[in-house]
Amino acid sequence: MKSILITSLVFLTTLTQMRAQAPEANSKPVQFEQQVIAMESYEAVGAFDVDGDDTLDLVSGAFWYEGPEFKSRHFITTVARWGGGEYYNDFASIPMDINGDGRLDFITGSWGDQTTVWRENPGNNEMWREHLIDSTGPVECAQAWDIDGDGLPEIVPNNPGHELKFYRLENGEFVRYEVGPIQGHGLGFGDINGDGRGDLISAEHWYEGPADPFGGNWKQYQELSLGKASVPVLVEDVNGDGKNDLIVGQGHDYGLVWYEQSTDGSGQRSWITHPIDPYNAQFHTMAWEDITGDGQPELITGKRFRAHNGRDPGSGDPLGLYYFQWNGESLTKHTISYGPLGVGKGAGLFMNVTDLNGNGRNDIAVAGKDGLSVFYNQGYKTK
Repeated sequence: MKSILITSLVFLTTLTQMRAQAPEANSKPVQFEQQVIAMESYEAVGAFDVDGDDTLDLVSGAFWYEGPEFKSRHFITTVARWGGGEYYNDFASIPMDINGDGRLDFITGSWGDQTTVWRENPGNNEMWREHLIDSTGPVECAQAWDIDGDGLPEIVPNNPGHELKFYRLENGEFVRYEVGPIQGHGLGFGDINGDGRGDLISAEHWYEGPADPFGGNWKQYQELSLGKASVPVLVEDVNGDGKNDLIVGQGHDYGLVWYEQSTDGSGQRSWITHPIDPYNAQFHTMAWEDITGDGQPELITGKRFRAHNGRDPGSGDPLGLYYFQWNGESLTKHTISYGPLGVGKGAGLFMNVTDLNGNGRNDIAVAGKDGLSVFYNQGYKTK
C-alpha cells in the first residue's frame, strides 16, 4: 500500500510539473534584435544570393544589400512611383534564375503599372534590365507556388477583379494558364480537400486543382467570404486534425482569423471561424515558419503601414510585428515590435522569414513605407 501511495504521489508530482511547464513553454517569447537597414519606403523584400558568394543578400525596390551585414548597398534600377508618390512599382521580390545563366533574377509587379515583370541580374554593378511577363492587371502582390508538384515554382499574381491565373517558365518564357474568371483581394494555395493536389484560394472562391493543372478544369467552390484578405492566405493544418485550415488577415481592415475546416458524415465541408487578433489592422502579408526552433511552425505577421495612404480603418494605430504560437487550443500572440512610427515596425507587403546569418534560427526581413529592417532571432533569453 505504501509503495502504491509513493508511486501515485510521484505520478501526481510529475503531472503537476508537466502542467506547470506547458504554459511557460508556449508563452515564453523568443527575443529579437532589430537592425534598421534603410529608411526607403519600398514594401517588398526578398532574401537570396545575388552575387554568388553563398551568402543571402536582401533585395528591396531599387537596391540590394550585401549579406551578412547588409551595410553595402547596390543600385538595381529606377523604380517608378505612383499613387501620389506613396507607392512604388515593386510589390514582390520572388527569386528565380529565369534566363538560366546561373544568377538569380527576381519577379515583381504592382498595382500602378498593372504588369508583372522580371528584373535580370547582370552579375556586376550595371543596371538590371526589366522584362515584361504579362499585362496582368493591377497586382496586389505576387506569390511563387509549385502548382504541379515538379519542384519548380509557378508565379501567381493577385489581380483583384481580373482572371485568376498563373505563369509557368517554359524554355525561358513565361506561359499563362487561366484558372477562373475572376479573383478578389487575397490569394492562397494548398490542398483543401486532401486529394494530394494543390488548390487555389481567392476571396470568394476556392478552385480545386485538377490532375493536369495546365490543361484540366479547375472546379470552383463558393464556400468562402474572406473580405479584402491577405496575400498570402495560408493553407495549413492549424490544429493537427489532418485537415488543412485557412489563416486569413484583413489587408485593409481590422482582423486576423483562422477558419477551421470541418466535414460532416456525408463529407459536406464547413468552416468554423476562430479569431486570432481582432484588435489590430492591415494584416496584409504573413508567413508560416518555425521561429521558436521547436520544429513546429508559427504564424508571423504584422501591420502594413499606410496601406491605403492612411484611409483604412486602424491606419493611425501603432505599428506591430508579431508571431503566434499554437498552444493546443488557440494561437498565443507574442510581440516582436510595437509602437508608433519610429518605435514599432510593420510587415509591409512581401516579407521573408529565413536564417539570414547562418546560426540555425529563422530571422525576419520586413520592408514597408516605414523602412527596411531585419529582426535577428536571439532564441529564448533569460532576463
